[in-house]
Order: sequence, then C-alpha cells, then structure tokens
Amino acid sequence: MLRVSAIILCLFLSSKILAQSCPSLVYPLNGSVNIPVNTTVSWNKVEGVTGYIISIGTVPGGNDIIQSQTSINSFSPPLGLPDNTQIYVTITLFFFDLPNIQCPSQSFKTEDIIIPPVCAFLISPKDGATNVNVGANISWAYVTGADGYFLSIGTSPGIGDVINNFDVGNTLQFNPPIDFLPLTEIFVKVVPYNENGTSLNCKDGHFITGDIAALPSCSYLISPFNGETNVSLSPLIEWEPALGATGYKVFIGSSPFENDILDGGAFFTNSTFVFNFEPNNIYFIRIVPFNASGEAISCYQESFSTALGCGPFYDPLTGNLRTLNPEINFPDQIGICENQIPKVVTSNDIADGYRWYFINDNGSDILISSRSDVNISVVGNYRYEAFNLSLDVGLGIECSTIKEFTVVSSNPPEINGVIVKEINGGLNIDVQVFGVGPFEYSIFSASGPFQDSNIFINVAEDTSVVYVRDKNGCGVSEFKINYNNGFPRYFTPNADGLHDIWQYLVIRDDDFKLSPISIYDRYGKLIKQINPYGQGWDGTINGELMPTSDYWYSAKTTKGEVLNGHFTLKR
Repeated sequence: MLRVSAIILCLFLSSKILAQSCPSLVYPLNGSVNIPVNTTVSWNKVEGVTGYIISIGTVPGGNDIIQSQTSINSFSPPLGLPDNTQIYVTITLFFFDLPNIQCPSQSFKTEDIIIPPVCAFLISPKDGATNVNVGANISWAYVTGADGYFLSIGTSPGIGDVINNFDVGNTLQFNPPIDFLPLTEIFVKVVPYNENGTSLNCKDGHFITGDIAALPSCSYLISPFNGETNVSLSPLIEWEPALGATGYKVFIGSSPFENDILDGGAFFTNSTFVFNFEPNNIYFIRIVPFNASGEAISCYQESFSTALGCGPFYDPLTGNLRTLNPEINFPDQIGICENQIPKVVTSNDIADGYRWYFINDNGSDILISSRSDVNISVVGNYRYEAFNLSLDVGLGIECSTIKEFTVVSSNPPEINGVIVKEINGGLNIDVQVFGVGPFEYSIFSASGPFQDSNIFINVAEDTSVVYVRDKNGCGVSEFKINYNNGFPRYFTPNADGLHDIWQYLVIRDDDFKLSPISIYDRYGKLIKQINPYGQGWDGTINGELMPTSDYWYSAKTTKGEVLNGHFTLKR
C-alpha cells in the first residue's frame, strides 16, 4: 500500500508540475517553418526548475539527432540539423528532489538547402601549429548544411598518403589509426558534402608534429563527483592525479558550451577552491592534464549541481514554489520629526537577521545597525535588509530581501482652513493644510480612522471637527468646522410675516465674523451683496421681484474659511 501511495504522489506532483511549468519554445516557435539548419534552440525559463535536458529527433519524443543533453535554456546542435525535415524538440525538467518531468514535444520544419556546402577549416590542431603531439586527433568546424565530410591526411599537399578522401560521416573529429611521424609536416583537407554536391576547391590545412613524447592521460572529478547534487557554493574542486602530468587546465561553465566561470585556468596541484557559485544551478567542468609534450586528448566533460540555496524551488509538500527570502513590508519613505530626533525605526518583519545602511551621495553605504531597529537622525537615502539563513548541506547561505527608502524631515500639520459646501442632504469638506507631510485626515476622532485624501464627500451635516495627523507620528491637529447652519435653506418673501427675509442667523458659539455675503443667480452671476449683520435680502433687485429659483451664496470668515451653499426663493 505504501508503494502505491508513493506512486500516486509522484504522479500527482508530476502532473502538477507539467501543467504549470513546461516551457514553450522561444525560437524556433512551435509550428514554425523554413528554420535555418544551424539554429540555436531556446525556450523560456521556468521558475523553480534546476535545469533542463533536451532531446531532438525526427519523431515526437525522438532523440536520433540529439540524445539527452543538459542545458540551461538554449542549445546549439553541434552538427546542425537536417534540412527540409520536421524536427521534434523534447525538453525534460530536472529537479534536485523530484523525478525528472518530460514535457510534450514541440516541432518546427527546417529550410530546404539546395546548394553544396562551403569548405571547412581546422580547429585542432590549428592551421600552422607547430610541435603538435604525434597522437593528436583532428577536429574541424561545423559547416552549415553539411551531411558529412571527406577527410584526407598526407605528408605532402593533396596526396593523402595517410588517409585519402575518407568519408568520416557527419562528425567533427577523427582519431587517426596510427600516430603521426615526429617532426613532420602534416597536411589535412576536410571536404564537406550534402545531397546537392561536394565543396569545391577546398585547401589543405597543415601543422608540424613535435618529437615523440608521452602525453598524460585524462583525469576525472573526485569531489564533487560527476552528477553530484547539493554541492556547496564555494566547494573544493578536486580531481584524480594524472600519471605524467605536470599541470592541469580547468574549464568550468554554466552551460556545456561556454566556460564563463573558468576558461582554461592552469593549476599545478590536483585541486582548487572556486568561490561564489550560484545556488540551484548545473555547472559543467572539464579537467585537461598537460606536460611538456602537450595536453591529454579527448578528456570528457563532467557536471554537478549546487545547493538549493534560497530558491525559488518546488516544495513537494505544498505543490508551490517557495523561497527562503523573508517577506518584508516597509514603506518607500519615512519621516523624522524635527522635535523628536533621533527617531527609532523598528522592523516588524520576521527574519533571522537585519541590517540598516545609510547611503552616501557617491553611492557608498555605511552599516548603521545590525538589529531589528535603528536610530535615524538625518534625512537622506537608506537601505534596509532582512535575511534568513539557509542551512542546506551545512552552509549558512544568507537569503536576503532588500528595500531602499528615503528619510525626510516632517513636522506637525497646520490647518489653514476648511471649505464646506452643502450638497443634497450632506456636506463636502475640503481641508486646507500647510506643512511637509505626509498627512492623513479624519472627521471622526484624533485616533481615526484616517484617510489619505483631504476631501470628504457627502458627510453628515452635523460633522463639526476635522483632524489632520502627520503619518510620521509628529502630531495631530484639529479644526472646528463652522458649518453654515446659520444660512436659511429657503425664504418666502410674500409679506405674511414668516420667512420674508433671507439673512444669516448668528449661531451662539460662533467664534468668527463674516465678510459681506455675495448672492449669485443659478447662472453664477453676482446679483447682490448684503451685510451678514444687517437687514438681509427681501428677494428684489432694484425694486424688481426675483423669480422662484435656487440661489447661491458665498462668504468668508475672519479665520479664513470660505462658506458656500445655496438656498431657495419661493413665491
């Protein structure tokens, strides 16, 4: 039963990864045609996948062209691709802690080449080389569109007395059946061919052999061993000593085709430290022993995978990608109050460690705290870093999340005034504030709730106080709203003794005086100004009765508030 459960779990995880993670071809696109035979196949990277294994064939899932080559997210077939052929690319996802997942094949069709290929040139030994080892192999560069190569080797140009016009097939190297003569000039001609014919007028390359001497044999990795996973990020690379070797050339790359980590570094012991490998990656390494006679021949490439590190990687327990970097929640800007320096800033993020840096104008930084809190006294640019420790294979790898932020000077808000406008059954309130900020606003209490906007829409008519708080904790200010309850909403100038005059009604707790009240018609035209403490308006202009309609008023208090609203004249 346990075995069945394990199989079901594997199938579930495999289908889940397959559904969400299989990459798509970036070039050539799936279904494309007329693709060059010397193309590089590339695909989009999938988060959480350690590496990829690519196979290329002429049928879905086939590998008759390329069989199971590891890669990052691109691959260049060393012998090119056959022309006028439907090509199928199968990508397999490689994980550290899960079975490999084979994705569905994608395909494209190559171009139809209708001319013979051009000539090839020697790669090793290089044309014109001297002191070449008598046991050297011959290799040449790939020629676009070639289906194979004819090889001739001789001790004079064009005679082929060692190998004469031999069809080596579709390969780029040849191991001569016998060693070359020492101290001899050797001539090599490589003639590519395809279904359209053979290259014409190809010239011989040549090199001169050295004296007879024994080459060292190839070496192989001891630590990490070939195919090892979870290798530390700064490992000791160690290889088997090679008999007769006086030194070793080491080639390390993040892909099988590029030595971007170490390109032929020479070492005279059989080990070296390599620092700062990236986590969760495959690395490819080749060790080539050498001595006075030359380099070992045909040493093969090995590989290993580094520790998972910080991720992201697939978590089989949850079915999701995860990282070990802490999640942080920190603002882009904070303020320090002018009367509360230094300010103590504390991180509430959960992490194994913290660092705070001040960033100078020249971009350099100064560590100012290694705790969850920091004292800040000056404005400027800062960086906050929270990190967790990954203990993969006993390593203390820091998995960091970083946030840069700005510190500005801040002070308590000063409320210049409040503009109140009456709307249908409520008020619109616009709070006018002076100060650096950032500020937030409330009409409820000094403890909030607060909003970022200084404008309140359609609030209750009995709203009496607004509160403005500095977001950086520098203080709260409040302001009493002198809402225009003293302005009647209507009047009826019909001489019945009731509501015949429209005039401001002084409220008992008014702590201001009003400027003259301006009255506007519905089109915004000023038609009257009245003294707020005088007789009021009787609904006439120059003795003419004004019609039933809505009218608008505006007045300013001695505290700088502007009071606006409307009322109705009824007849």
